[in-house]
Order: sequence, then structure tokens, then C-alpha cells
Amino acid sequence: MNINSPKRKMRIRILVSFITFTALLALLGVRLVFLQIVDGDTLSREALQQQTRDSEVASNRGVIYDRNLKKLAQSAAVETVTANPNEIQKAKKDINEISLRLSDVLGVEKETISEQLSKKVNHVVLKRKVDSDTAAKVRELNLTGIYLQEDAKRVYPFGKFASHVIGFTGFDNQGLGGIEMVYDNQLKGVPGRVISLKNALDSDMPFKEEKHIDPENGTNVVLTIDETIQHFVEKHLENAYYNEKVQKGAAGIVMDVKTGGILAMATMPDYDLNAPFELIDETEANRIKQIANQEEKISEQNKALQKMWRNKAVVDTYEPGSCFKIITACMALEEGLVNMNTPFFCSGAKVVGPTKIRCANVNGHGAQTFVEAVKNSCNPAFIEIGQKVGHDLFYKYYKAFGFTETTGFDLPGEASGIFHAMENFNEVELATSAFGQSFQITPLQLISAVSSVANGGKLMKPYLVQELIDDDGNIIKSTEPTVVRQVISKQTSDTMCSLLENVVANGTGQNAYIKGYRLAGKTGTSEKRPRGNGKYIASFIGFAPANDPKVCCLILLDEPSNGEYYGGRIAAPVVGKIMEDIMRYLNVEQQFTEEEKESMDSFVPDVKGLNVQNAAKRLAAESLKYKVIGSGDTVKDQMPKVGANLTANSVVILYMDDGAAQEVTVPNVYGMPLSDVQATLGAHTLNMSIVSAGATGSTSARTIAIVQDPAPGTVVPAGTVVRVEFRFLDVD
Repeated sequence: MNINSPKRKMRIRILVSFITFTALLALLGVRLVFLQIVDGDTLSREALQQQTRDSEVASNRGVIYDRNLKKLAQSAAVETVTANPNEIQKAKKDINEISLRLSDVLGVEKETISEQLSKKVNHVVLKRKVDSDTAAKVRELNLTGIYLQEDAKRVYPFGKFASHVIGFTGFDNQGLGGIEMVYDNQLKGVPGRVISLKNALDSDMPFKEEKHIDPENGTNVVLTIDETIQHFVEKHLENAYYNEKVQKGAAGIVMDVKTGGILAMATMPDYDLNAPFELIDETEANRIKQIANQEEKISEQNKALQKMWRNKAVVDTYEPGSCFKIITACMALEEGLVNMNTPFFCSGAKVVGPTKIRCANVNGHGAQTFVEAVKNSCNPAFIEIGQKVGHDLFYKYYKAFGFTETTGFDLPGEASGIFHAMENFNEVELATSAFGQSFQITPLQLISAVSSVANGGKLMKPYLVQELIDDDGNIIKSTEPTVVRQVISKQTSDTMCSLLENVVANGTGQNAYIKGYRLAGKTGTSEKRPRGNGKYIASFIGFAPANDPKVCCLILLDEPSNGEYYGGRIAAPVVGKIMEDIMRYLNVEQQFTEEEKESMDSFVPDVKGLNVQNAAKRLAAESLKYKVIGSGDTVKDQMPKVGANLTANSVVILYMDDGAAQEVTVPNVYGMPLSDVQATLGAHTLNMSIVSAGATGSTSARTIAIVQDPAPGTVVPAGTVVRVEFRFLDVD
């Protein structure tokens, strides 16, 4: 057959067409199989995304409570305003008009909203976390392409309260600091979802059906923090921070000595948890605003915020100074290297190797026993005690008290401290270490160690989270007190409690003295490096009651600049005030010595209507004297009024006529010792009430008045009570 015949050509064309068609069908089949089997799940998901709008519904973060279930952080329902710019543009809506109407409701610049709505995207956020009233106004506008999404906002009822402990959340409700960050996985819960159908224009379908998946609330966290005790610490620490013009911040911690639970922890300056990205320091904020370069401005802003959020009580290390003498004394007592009568001599300085190390008392303490050396906080004596202990034992106990490692605390960034390499731990370093200088520890490490001295020698692990609970109050997880190790014996612990009580009652810690509450403690003043720069850290650590310790308190003031820097003068009174408030709050029964009972304030009775003889008897029963003004038969009025508290032998003015009260001018008693204050006020027919911690009743010329109320020059009725606060000057 002719291969060029028409029939032959036709058959070939048919065969080629058949083969081509078959091949195309095969390829199509392969493609369909690939699409359905290989890419099927992916394409199904993409189709679902095209046909539906899937919005996340924020879960409510768990509540953060104090130990008594007072709410410190909670979530509130809010909404986020979003938009679909593509939908608005496809519907040919007027972007300027929409922007103008939304601007009035949201309080956002019209240009900002217009810029967002002009984007070629399906989703933009116009404003986060709007309240219910604002959300309702947005709904009333009924604008195409504008949507409201359920959200939650973190609310901190007390604002700045415990800011460095609680932490805060970001715009996405993620924990960014403190407990909010560390327990973010437990607090955040599980978000919900709202799924709805949409059309080709990317807008909601009419008569739409929505599927709601409810969010799950986060777990609640119960802290060991006591809101009332935290308030005491913050109030008194803040006063000291501003009064002493502290340059590098202040910190305060209160610990339950028996459990290790942190009852309060504060750092100054603090910040507002409801506005954590706003700088508290106005000078710093204004400085950053002046920076023109945007990248540099952002960098400086971030540095300033990180500094503001830094928890000084946990993250920063410092030289503890004489507070560490508690630990050195424990070493020597536990090893039997000293006893209560071990003799020491202080000439005002001691030479160690090539170095002359001075005592805070440059004139020297002279001959003294171990008890007196602790009371006097004598550096030369503690150098000798350190020498008795020796390098190896010193480091053994230093490590046993927990200073070479972190405590494993709940908050982030905990430091472990800095100590000498053993090959460099020479005789000078041992000498300075014995009184708390040349190494660094954290405030948290120190209060943990001293709490072990107070509780029978057991070093407890400090902790901040007491329980995790659900919304019904069921306990999911609880923290049990953990004994890290037995550091010293119960006998050594009891001895140290007695020695440290003597420091407060009769030694350098007298400015922390609280009548009736048996406070034990130790002062601390450390000079910052480089030595001789005039910068110091003032601190005081104390626990009470000394015979049955319950709580320990540490206060640290970094670089006070108001003229005083000794811990005994400016930190000890703060601890005294805090501990007095705590003891009363915990209903700790007062234990008065006989001397304290004799110096107790007298209660002014009501003698109005009595004759002079009977009034005198009633006043004498309260150890009070009197002065008569007028010539009537009965007492018409009295000054001070009923209920006032006066020191013994104070004078009550008895007015026998209805005439005007006699007035006097309050004298200036600043800088006078107690005995002179009493005499001066008495000469002006005024009475005195000793106020605040530090009121030991000492008549020493080294105990002077530093605050008086009413102020000098004030004209008051005769007999008025002048409240006077004293300071003991022989401190370190």
C-alpha cells in the first residue's frame, strides 16, 4: 500500500490523535490523583480558609492571688477592632469617611486609620483592648469591613504594687516579667475560636452561621506574698528611698523564717503594672525624647525599661558589709573557736599583711568579750575571728549557707554571687571577708542564710508560689517548704539569736529597737568599689521575736546621698518600723522587760468634773503629774485630752475656769539627747511622746532627736504632746 495514500495518512492521524488523547487523559488522571491524594489535605485547608473567617478568642489568664486570696492580677473582657481593607476597597466604600467616623469613636488619628484601610490585605488591627462602651459605639456605626474580636485585658488592681514580683503582660497577653512570665504556660489558658462563612468579596455571608469554640481559662496562681505585709514594706522603703535620696535603688524582703516563703519583696523605684512601658523616671524619659536618631532612641528606651523592670532583690549582687558578721560569728561558735567570754582588743585598726584595716570606731573599743565585739560590730575583732576560722573552714561554711549558688527561686535572672578563687583567697581577703567585704552576694541569699540562723540552723529554700488552683479553688499543685540542709546546730542558733537581740537592745542596731517585740538584727555599711569614692550601700537585717523568730526583714539602700550612709542610721529604722507593723498585724504578743514596763507610756484619764484632789489621785495612778490653771472648784478642761499617751511623769494641765487655754510656742529640740528634750519641753509646759522604732529610752548624749511634731515655732495649747523621733549615733 502506498504509504502516502489518503487512507494511510488518515489512519496515522487517528492513531496519533488517539495516543495523544490517551496520554492527556492519563496525565489528567495522574494530576487528579496527585491533587486528591497527595495535595488533598492542603487544598482542603486552603479552600476552607478561602470560604471561612477564623478568629481567635483570647482566653482569660488565671488570677494571681496573695496568700489570703486577695486579687493582685486579673483579666477583664475587652474587644479588638479589626478591619478587612480588601473587602472595603472591593465594595468601593469611602475610606476617608470610614476613617473619620472611626477616629471619633476610637480616639485614633484619622490618617493612621486611613493608612491601614488603604493596604492590600485582608486583616489589620485598628485598636486593641477597647472597653465595652467603645465596642458598642463601633457596632452602631455598622461599617462594611469593620469587625470586633473578643479579647482580654490584664488588670492590676493595685497599680505599682509588687510590680517586680508580679510582672506584666504584652499586647498579646503573653507574660513578659515576674510571675506573669515564669508561670505564663499555666496562666495563659487555651484560646477559643469563632469560625464563620465569607463570600468571594471576602465579606461575611448573609444569614451566616458561626461556630464558637469557647476558650479555657488559665490556672490561678497563689503567692506567698501577704498583701498587707507587702504594703508595709513598700510604704517604709519608698519613704527611705526618697528621704535619703538613694541613687541606685533600694530593696526590701520579708521572709517567713520557718518555711522560706517570701511574704514581701519590693524594689524602688517601682513601676505601674497597668502601664509597664511608661518610664517612671521623668528625667530619663525626657532625655530619650530628645534623641533624634530613631534606632538610638529605641535602643535607649529599651535599656531604660530593662533597668526599670530589674528586680534588685534577686538579680543584683553587692557587698553585704557588717550584716555578714552574723555568718562569721556562726562559723566560730559552731566550731567551738570562741565562747561568750573570748577576749579581744580593738585599738581602732588592725594590720593584716601589708594592709591597715580600720574599725568604724576609729578610737577603738578597747578590751571586749566576744559578746561585746558582736554588739559593737568591731572590725578588728571579726578579723581575728576570721583568722581563727581559717580559709578552708570559712569557705566550707560560706558554701553551706548557700552563697556559692542560686537558691532556685521562682523569679528569673537570679544571680549566684561572686567569691574569691581559692588560690587568691589570701590573709587580707580572709580578713575583709570576715566583716562582709571583698565578695558579693544577693539580698535573697543573705536573707535565706540569716533566716537559717533564726530558725534553728535549717537553711530553707526561698519560694514565692504557694499553690496553683482552678476557678473552684481546687488545688492543682502546692509547694511544700524545703529544707536545703542543716547549716549550724540549734544551740548555735539560739546563742546567735540572743547575741543579735543584744545588738538591737544595746549595740549598733538600737535604731531598729521596738519596745516589747524583741527584735534581733545586724547593721551593715559597705563601701562600693573603687574604695574612696564616697559611695556606700546601707543595710540592716533583723528578725523577731528573738526567742521565737517568725519573720526576717532585710532593707538595702544603694548609694544614699542625703548626708547619711551608715546602715545603722538609715536602714535600721526602716526595718524597725516594718517589723513593728508586722508584729502587730500578726498579733504577736508583746514581751516587755522590767525596764520597758517602767518606761511605758501612760494613758491620760478623764478628770473633767473632778476636784483637784481626786484628779491628782487619778493622774498619779497613771504616773502623771499635773499643773493647775484657774481658781474654780472642779476641772473644766484638760490638756492633753483623754486617751493621749505620755511618758511617765509628764504633766497634765488642769483648767479650773472656762477661760481660754494657755498657749505656748514649741521649742526646737532637733539634735538634743533625750534627757535634754524632756527638760526643754517640760520648761515650756509641753509633753513628749517617743515615736517610731529606735525608741530605746537611752539618755545617752549619742541618742538625739531627729524629728519633732509639731514643728519648732508652732503655737499650741500648754500640755500639748510633742512627738519626737530619736536616733542612736554610735552605729556602723
